Amino acid sequence: HVQLVESGGGSVQAGGSLRLSCASSGCTYSNYCMGWFRQAPGKEREGVAAIYGGITTYYDDSVKGRFTISQDNAKPMLYLQMNALKPEDTAMYYCAADPCDYLSWGGGKADFAYWGQGTQVTVS
Repeated sequence: HVQLVESGGGSVQAGGSLRLSCASSGCTYSNYCMGWFRQAPGKEREGVAAIYGGITTYYDDSVKGRFTISQDNAKPMLYLQMNALKPEDTAMYYCAADPCDYLSWGGGKADFAYWGQGTQVTVS
């Protein structure tokens, strides 16, 4: 049974940084695709970043150059380093996992099987 628990959210001023973490159990990162998604009030969920095979990364255009996804297979932990935050980054952020053989990011519309409960990020 895969479980994902996010942490690291909070309130920050525009231009600041946060690092989100996702602790997982029941999955081995070498065999899973991992991703971060977000959903703002009144908006659809959108893909932020994903990592496949520990090497291949995908980013939404809105976060390229500002956010970095990474993983630590040994712990295992998934991270999202967020720099130069903007008010439009305000959302609930979710960690997701999928036992994929290949990640079809699809512009952030990849379908992941397992989800965490989310951590709130507020940028003012």
